[in-house]
Amino acid sequence: MTATLLDGKAFAAALRKGLSSFVDQLKQDHGLKPGLAVVLVGEDPASQVYVRNKHQSTIEAGMASFEYRLPDTTSQSELEALIDELNERSDVNGILVQLPLPDGLDDRALIERIRVDKDVDGFHVENVGMLATGVGKPLVPCTPLGSLLILQDHLGNLSGKNAVVLGRSNIVGKPMAQLLLSENATVEICHSRTQDLADHVRRADILVAAVGRPEMVPGDWIKPGATVIDVGINRIPHPEKPGKFKLVGDVHTASCAEVAGAITPVPGGIGPMTIACLLANTLTATCRQHGLAEPDLLALVRQARGE
Repeated sequence: MTATLLDGKAFAAALRKGLSSFVDQLKQDHGLKPGLAVVLVGEDPASQVYVRNKHQSTIEAGMASFEYRLPDTTSQSELEALIDELNERSDVNGILVQLPLPDGLDDRALIERIRVDKDVDGFHVENVGMLATGVGKPLVPCTPLGSLLILQDHLGNLSGKNAVVLGRSNIVGKPMAQLLLSENATVEICHSRTQDLADHVRRADILVAAVGRPEMVPGDWIKPGATVIDVGINRIPHPEKPGKFKLVGDVHTASCAEVAGAITPVPGGIGPMTIACLLANTLTATCRQHGLAEPDLLALVRQARGE
């Protein structure tokens, strides 16, 4: 393996440390304690784990964590009433509805009901619109934000870089492309219908793979020296342990690392950045709601690393 491994776990730990210091200063100077409310409906096992991790990370960052674990019999109107209540509470600066929701509930209606400046997932149509147009200050989806921070930390100025985003989801692909455009990269979005996909990927100085297909991108698709951000997290049967599974990304790490200049591993790459950026969004939302200067996330990371 010749590529530099971009350690998202270490980066996320530094970001959380920097955020914690910023929160301490916010409390000292302004008496403010950022608060994050997470709404979980039903018993989805993966969602239970995510919410537990979010709660622990929020507490460790010195923020207030408000959890609402509701049965799958909860009605749309009951959820809307809860969101209305959280919108009005001054101690709640960020609101997140954990997806997926049980059948019969309208997730889009609930997301649109969250106050735009408390939408720390960045999914509200107004935040999406601000990101797309460059007008206003959107809250940005956490996974693309984390990917951008790692790219900026490793490459510095992204202006003029050729970037390919593999995947067009509203959660990762589209906002990732908009963030790269905002940094003056030249951006292509590719997907399952793209013709001659390998040729597009081979032109990329930056590849962000977010298609949810295990090890779809082989090493011979990668431009020598490219930076590869692998957002995929896929479970596949373990080749050496019958009955067991292993986590792999959307790129074939071993072969891509022989060509790329830098690559994020799976696990330990972009995954840890998602919760760290949720905390970052909560802190940013708090500062904006009170008219205070918001944190420079890269500066917090570098300060935490002693740079």
